Amino acid sequence: MNQPSFFQRIRPHLIVVLGFLLLTSIYFLPAWQGKELQMNDVRQGSAATMELRNFKARTGEFPLWTDAVFSGMPAYMLAFDYPNTFVGNTVSAVLSVLPSSVALIFVCMLVTYILLQVIGINRWASALGGAAYAMGSYIFISLDAGHVSKVMALAYAPGILAGIILTMRGKYIVGGALTALFMCLEIGANHVQITYYLFMTIGIYVLLEGIHLIRSGKGKQLGIALAVLLVAGGIGAGSFSKRLLVLNQYSKESIRGGTELTAKTTAQGKPGQATAKAAPQNGLDETYAFSYSYELPEILTLLIPNVYGGASNGGLDQSSAFYNAMVNRGVDPSAAKQFAELGAPVYWGDMPINGGPAYAGAVLVFLFILGMVFSENRIKWYLLASTVLMLIIACGKNLMFINGLFFDLLPYFNKFRAVTMALNLVQLFIAAGAALGIQALVDQKPTFAQLRKPLMISFIATGGLALILAVLGGTFFSFRKATDQAFLEQYFGQAAGEFINALAQDRLSVLRSDAFRSFIFIALAAGALFLFATNKLKPVIFYPVILALVVIDLFAVDKRYLNNQDFISKSEVNVQFEPTPADQQILQDKSLNYRVWEQAGDFMNSNRVSYFHKSIGGYHAAKLHRYQDLIEYVFPKNTLAVLNMLNAKYIIQQSMDSTGQGGAPVAQLNPEALGNAWFVKSVQQVANADDEIAAIQLFNPRTTAVVDKRFASQLTGLPASLDTTGTIQLTKYIPDNLTYESNAPGERFAVFSEIYYRGDSDWKVTIDGKEVPHVRADYTLRAMRIPAGKHTINFHFDPPVVRLGDTLDLVINAVLILFLGFAAFVGLKKP
Repeated sequence: MNQPSFFQRIRPHLIVVLGFLLLTSIYFLPAWQGKELQMNDVRQGSAATMELRNFKARTGEFPLWTDAVFSGMPAYMLAFDYPNTFVGNTVSAVLSVLPSSVALIFVCMLVTYILLQVIGINRWASALGGAAYAMGSYIFISLDAGHVSKVMALAYAPGILAGIILTMRGKYIVGGALTALFMCLEIGANHVQITYYLFMTIGIYVLLEGIHLIRSGKGKQLGIALAVLLVAGGIGAGSFSKRLLVLNQYSKESIRGGTELTAKTTAQGKPGQATAKAAPQNGLDETYAFSYSYELPEILTLLIPNVYGGASNGGLDQSSAFYNAMVNRGVDPSAAKQFAELGAPVYWGDMPINGGPAYAGAVLVFLFILGMVFSENRIKWYLLASTVLMLIIACGKNLMFINGLFFDLLPYFNKFRAVTMALNLVQLFIAAGAALGIQALVDQKPTFAQLRKPLMISFIATGGLALILAVLGGTFFSFRKATDQAFLEQYFGQAAGEFINALAQDRLSVLRSDAFRSFIFIALAAGALFLFATNKLKPVIFYPVILALVVIDLFAVDKRYLNNQDFISKSEVNVQFEPTPADQQILQDKSLNYRVWEQAGDFMNSNRVSYFHKSIGGYHAAKLHRYQDLIEYVFPKNTLAVLNMLNAKYIIQQSMDSTGQGGAPVAQLNPEALGNAWFVKSVQQVANADDEIAAIQLFNPRTTAVVDKRFASQLTGLPASLDTTGTIQLTKYIPDNLTYESNAPGERFAVFSEIYYRGDSDWKVTIDGKEVPHVRADYTLRAMRIPAGKHTINFHFDPPVVRLGDTLDLVINAVLILFLGFAAFVGLKKP
């Protein structure tokens, strides 16, 4: 018998792949028309990296440091070149032929399809699972927000699972190759939290499968598999060594690494006054880490999207009680319509804000439960256990008896916030479980009598629950959020109570509407299963019907949060950063280096200023912890001192017109800004970080430098009273290479308005070409002793870890390519 050709073997899979591409292209049709998604995080990132991109355009490479955000931070946390990551760069180049939004969701579908094929599920059920995972609402909400690295990590996660499953089954070469490849891509995606949660679930699989192999007398196979996975995983992760090394190093200095403060000084309290609980030394504060946690009943959003209202803002129309309450109170109908659609606080859960629900799909949850009840494949226990674990983590502070242990005992767990992110992986396990359920139906070909009980259990657990909530939902929930009163009083004053009641009516209404919606989809799916089990619906019809129900269900809900209106033309993208008159005024100043503080708005959560200037503020998930401490505990109490020492030469303020209304932003010159460097009259040594914060809450940075005693050896012999006669000025500015000229008749102590980061290790300083030490002053800045006379001082950012990372990337990528080539050669030789 002739063996089928390679093309004949892959042709059925190509049909599925083309189907995925067609589905994603239909959803993201505007992307094919040259439009781009309005993604806030991408826009923020674009602003933050403007200095870096301009520098690369001039020189051909990114600098290693930027002053555009938070007065300075390592540039490799914002934009970085990885020239030696050949595998990751090749995959990125291939995917770049597609619009980015299409590519991300397409890859998510494709890689999940590979996983389900590896599990042993037929291609149509695998196609359903692939589409279902990628179309989970949380992925689309994340994409709309611009969380591209998160979506990318979620897209590659199933590939790691596929490789591990194959390896544990004894297919060491192909399994190891898949593991190495997708580990490479996963690390390249650069979303540690998703990868961490993924590995928690991988631990469950390895444990369960390991127990099975040992009980089956296959201990040797287990040992070989674990060895292969260790090597393959190491090769894959090592192919992005530079990324891992710099991330590991930086995390210790960021807010994810904790703070040195043991008795934090509040902005309102006396210096040294302690808060109730300081942040841990090696992670986030517990309250901060769990601030985004699902309430236990909120898990129902997996089945009914708007059971908790939906997104934080908007979503109501002119038929809503909230809209009518506004109109009845005399609000202009057009203004009332806009506020109902865009501003009404419909979400009533405990999280501060919510972009939308983690909707897995009513049909999918129904099929998942069916799979757990009906399938005999032992992998279902892994899927079920992983689902439960991720749900526990997502509930965060509402299940602290478990999550508290994770936070205190699991390495690195306390470095992450927004634990609801775990719900993204719940979508994967539910999609896989649903595909498993369909596969069980095909394999076992049950009669209706055999299917009746599993079908009833699944239908009652999902459809029955949805129907109960549709009819009786108002008896189970209050539909009130703790912040409703304060929020609505801003707009409606003493009438806020009336609008709270109106909102409660609308929240109940959207719950009922979506609960009925879920019930209908589940009933249709159950009907299709009944017809299939009674041989009234052939597989050729059954598969498309179930697939259509899943896709239509998820497609419609996804469109609530990411639709064609979210796309804008490229010309509209460019005008998002049009300079204001204040920006234009500041840009006339051609001084080498100064900073800008935008007083209006939340300057620590916006990169707008960074697009044009070097900003005091910024937006980044892992800013330096010392800078965060400075802004949080000193800035409100000693604002001008902080602005002056950071060389905030300009302050953007909101102007007022003749009627007292806010006008256009204006730039005010700050004459007290201390410049790039200055000599101080005295150095005050303090015992620890708490004392340092306490001291700078009251000090004058022009005359005094506050230095931790750990640098005492570098201050030996320095007079108690210093002379400030002389000059020191910046003469050359490159973000990671600063040159100053000093001239003084005697020894001086200079403070530089630059952020201290790993001094003498990464930031090195020379005087007239000779390397010398420098110290940290004023909790965040660089400082050093300057000898008498004329001198050239140079600060150069040269982290050794970057050079090491480049070398490791080169070597390990070569090994990875050889490994993948060998696996492909072996695989193609087999029939």
